[in-house]
Amino acid sequence: MNKDKNEKGIHIPIMMSEVIKGLNIQPNYRVIDCTANRGGHSIEFAKLINSDGLLICNDLDNSALIELESIFKLEFGVKKNIIFTNDNFANIVEILESNQVASVDRIFADLGVSSQEIDTSGRGFTFMYDEPLLMTYASQSNEDNLTAKDIVNNWNEDLIADIIYNFSDETYARRIAREIVSNRKVREINTTFDLVEIIKRSVPKAYQNKKIHFATKTFQAIRMAVNKEVDNIIKLLESTNKILSLGGRIAIITFHSVEDRIVKQKAKEFGLKMVYKKPITPSREEIINNKRSRSAKLRIYEYNI
Repeated sequence: MNKDKNEKGIHIPIMMSEVIKGLNIQPNYRVIDCTANRGGHSIEFAKLINSDGLLICNDLDNSALIELESIFKLEFGVKKNIIFTNDNFANIVEILESNQVASVDRIFADLGVSSQEIDTSGRGFTFMYDEPLLMTYASQSNEDNLTAKDIVNNWNEDLIADIIYNFSDETYARRIAREIVSNRKVREINTTFDLVEIIKRSVPKAYQNKKIHFATKTFQAIRMAVNKEVDNIIKLLESTNKILSLGGRIAIITFHSVEDRIVKQKAKEFGLKMVYKKPITPSREEIINNKRSRSAKLRIYEYNI
């Protein structure tokens, strides 16, 4: 029996060989990993560049970035051509400007939630544990940050229904939104388990017994709304004509149809050309070893305008 090697707290980078092959990083290239997290792809990128190249490791989660910097110091020592930045990848133009970098040759973004954030962050990304309803990628929150708790307790029913449907294609979006609003009148919705129980009461019994957990799509949609993920993807792709060198490439891994559709549509709109005719998907062996990779799609584009 094959065991899923993606155990609690361990993040396994997805389609590593496919990403490396598709990006075709040369020793003197300037590369930015927009979602470096705790390594994975970034560590392999670092092995491919020399002193003439540059690697920028960016992540919105500062705690993950601190861990990554420690890993890099052990692996490579302190290098001036490896930079760590704590920002939203939607601000990629500003990230480069603040580091006096005019352009890059390769951009990489993995749009999935890391295993650590799902399993150990305590921020409410998963319906498997009873945690506060935050769902924020930024590890340090402040009173201005939108949270999942804000959405379910304060947004109107139509808006909640719209985000659940538009960001996850959830069939029962209207029923779930109605139940959320009805329940919050009785008591505030504070935890992931509070939300799971509401979703459970909103959907048919047969839906609860499907292979994919009945709360998956709602959690996905609310997380995307909290972190403005759709807007961030669009801003990233829109920025390519400002910061990608001629012939430069961007590789993006998505994990559900909504993200993939946005990437496909916006890349075309902004004049990016697909390197491969179809998106790349994980091998059967990778899916067996890491079940969380099963819905991943890798698209690689080239800037030739």
